[in-house]
Amino acid sequence: MANLPPTLRQMQGLPGEPAKLDDASLVIIDIQEEYRSGKLPLEGVNEAAAAAKSILEIARKNGLPIMHVLHKVSDEAPIFNPSLPSYAVMAEVAPRAGEALVVKSLPNAFANTNLDDLLKATGRKEIIFVGMMTHTCVSATVRAALDLGYRSTVVADACATRPLPTVRGTKIEASNVHEAALAELADAFAIVVPNANAWLSAVR
Repeated sequence: MANLPPTLRQMQGLPGEPAKLDDASLVIIDIQEEYRSGKLPLEGVNEAAAAAKSILEIARKNGLPIMHVLHKVSDEAPIFNPSLPSYAVMAEVAPRAGEALVVKSLPNAFANTNLDDLLKATGRKEIIFVGMMTHTCVSATVRAALDLGYRSTVVADACATRPLPTVRGTKIEASNVHEAALAELADAFAIVVPNANAWLSAVR
């Protein structure tokens, strides 16, 4: 497309190709029922979960290390309460034996968890990210990954988010929040691909 402003990554001449299968781990962030049947339903959540499932199947087929991240608050909390059914991982991306499970309490999945240790143990410096919500936990974790020396690829249609209020009393639609968050990540923090097909066609 003509007349698009360059990203900071492009201005620095940083590589633009997404993570290769042999070099990457998959991190699945907070694909929990809270975002579907709980108190925080997201727009496009079923489509994003289906896209994440396809990425997960590719990762399993190709032997990628897989880390499932869950957000947990407390037994008294109205959301992400581990005593409620909405805390559960969505069935389509449920962990299998041998796949790591990381439980976090902050948006950044590296904060106060063993995610960095698990990733370092793989010997791989590339991460493929999918999950919920684009503007919070996905964004915070991808930004932290850069600080820790990883190179990240985010699959856009395997993420989802929700509308937000503004300080002026208006609403930003979920699609705009999602696209803005992805644009911010693509500017300085990650390679962002639209879908699984775009990722695979670029690395095969």
